[in-house]
Amino acid sequence: MRTKGLGYYAGRVLFYALVVFIVVYSVFPFYWAVISSFKTSDALFSSNPSFLPVPFTLTHYQNVFSGAEFGRNLLNSLIVAGGATLICLVLGVMAAYALGRLRFPPKNAVLYLVLAMTMFPQVSVLSGMFVLLRETGLFNTHAGLILSYMLFTLPFTVWVLTGYFRGLPRELEEAAYVDGATPMQTLIKVMLPLTGPGLVTTGLLAFIAAWNEYLFALTFTIGNNVRTVPVAIASFGGATPFEIPWGSIMAASVVVTVPLVILVLIFQQRIVAGLTAGAVKG
Repeated sequence: MRTKGLGYYAGRVLFYALVVFIVVYSVFPFYWAVISSFKTSDALFSSNPSFLPVPFTLTHYQNVFSGAEFGRNLLNSLIVAGGATLICLVLGVMAAYALGRLRFPPKNAVLYLVLAMTMFPQVSVLSGMFVLLRETGLFNTHAGLILSYMLFTLPFTVWVLTGYFRGLPRELEEAAYVDGATPMQTLIKVMLPLTGPGLVTTGLLAFIAAWNEYLFALTFTIGNNVRTVPVAIASFGGATPFEIPWGSIMAASVVVTVPLVILVLIFQQRIVAGLTAGAVKG
């Protein structure tokens, strides 16, 4: 029987060491934010930092929710991110089905155009979007933010769902056409029920991107009526102009991040299935 050499065990050790390094590197910033949100202000700036929240306090969370502003910011983020995601899924499903299943001459050109739209930096369209929203009366409104967020969420949604629709069996579509179904009926009654993992994946990723967006929300909003969470956290102020309330910032960051982590953990199997489904068939 052939025994495993020293090189095999060395490779395994290096592999697990790399896995541990990646996990620690990814999780440690969030862990540090969590424990910092429970530390006192004096402990945050101690010369001997502790990896445990000692002494323990909930003062920073009380400061965050002491007023109605942060709750309003959370609601604004939920409205804007949820609205942008819902619209992108509705439009993205129809566009992706046409690009992935139907035949028309400029299909490849449209796909390349969608891919090119994902490469434009936000700052390149900032001034144009500002003028457009101001002239149409959508500046400092939820609808204006939703439309601006669709600039980067809709192309991503179309691109991912196109690959997913291409991987679905063509026999189901052909059977629906034989029974007299139209392309729209085939999409809604036959293909759409099979796109659960793809819809969850693209919807969740688009929601996270819209939830974390900062530049558009900073430029296209004034005051707390429409301001979203990332801008609100960046505008936290201390007792003096020279004080940065790191404890409150960490507490607000944890409040904003925990729901996203829970959503990813709940739908992790569907996310993996959705990301890999389009690679099975092409």
